[in-house]
Amino acid sequence: MNRSTVLPVCLALWAVVLPLEAQEIHRYVRYEQGGGVQWGEVVGEAVHELTSAPYAGGTPTGRTTALSSLTLRAPVEPTQIFMTAYNFRSHITGEPAEYPGLFLVPPSSIIGTGQDIVRPPESTNLHYEAEMVAVVGREARNVPLGEAHEYVFGVAAGNDVSERDWQRDDIQWSRAKGSRTFNVVGPHLVTGLDYADLEIEGRLNGERVQGQNTSDLIFSIDYMLHYISQYFTLHPGDLIWTGTMGSTRAMEPGDTYEVEVEGVGVIRNTVVQGR
Repeated sequence: MNRSTVLPVCLALWAVVLPLEAQEIHRYVRYEQGGGVQWGEVVGEAVHELTSAPYAGGTPTGRTTALSSLTLRAPVEPTQIFMTAYNFRSHITGEPAEYPGLFLVPPSSIIGTGQDIVRPPESTNLHYEAEMVAVVGREARNVPLGEAHEYVFGVAAGNDVSERDWQRDDIQWSRAKGSRTFNVVGPHLVTGLDYADLEIEGRLNGERVQGQNTSDLIFSIDYMLHYISQYFTLHPGDLIWTGTMGSTRAMEPGDTYEVEVEGVGVIRNTVVQGR
C-alpha cells in the first residue's frame, strides 16, 4: 500500500468516533442586559443567569429572564481562535494534505447572530463559509487523540466570512479571515451533542447553497484538538473551526446569510457596506 493510499485510510479512521454514552444536552447564551453582557443557560423559554461562562465554572445567580426579550451575542469569549483550511473534500481539488491547514484569527473578529457583517470599503469579493465551531472546555497540551473528546466543551454554528482577493494576495490570511465582524458564532453554545455527526447548512437569502455532515471532515474535531495541543496550549473558551464545504460565492450589501448546525440553531446576519 503506497503513501497516497495510506493517507485517506488513516484520515477516515481518525474521523470515526465510537458511540459515547448519551449525554444531557445543555444550551448556553451570552446576552445584553442592564448595560452589560451576561452568560446564561436556556431552560425552556427562560434564561437562567450564570456568574460567568459555563466552561469557566459559571453557576446560577437565581435570576431568570425570558429568552425572547434578550439580545443575543456570540456565546464565546476566546483568547485564541484556530481555523482549519481545506477540511472537506468537497472544498478542495486533488488529494488532502497530510496534516491540517491551520491558521489563527483575532478574537476581535467575533460577532453574534443578528449583528451586521461589515464589508470593508476596499473589499469586492466577500464570501460566506458555513462551519461548525468547537469550544474548548479545559486547558489542553499534548492531548492524546483518544482523550481529545474530554476537552471539547460544546459546539456552535459559525460563518467564517472570507475576502477571497485578500486571501489570494496577502502573505497571511489574517486580514482576509480575521477583520472586524468576519466571524459569526452562535446562536447558542450547546453541550452533549454528537459533534462528529451533525448536519451543517448555509443559506444565502434563503437559498440553500452549502450543506454537509461533520462525519465527512478530513480531520475531525477530536483530531484537530489533539493536533493543535501538540504545539499550542489551549485554554477554556478557545475555538476550533471545522473548515467549510463545497463552493462559495460573493455576498453583496443587503444579502443575508444563515448557518444552521443540527441541534444548535441558526445564526443569521446581514451584510452592510462599510465606510
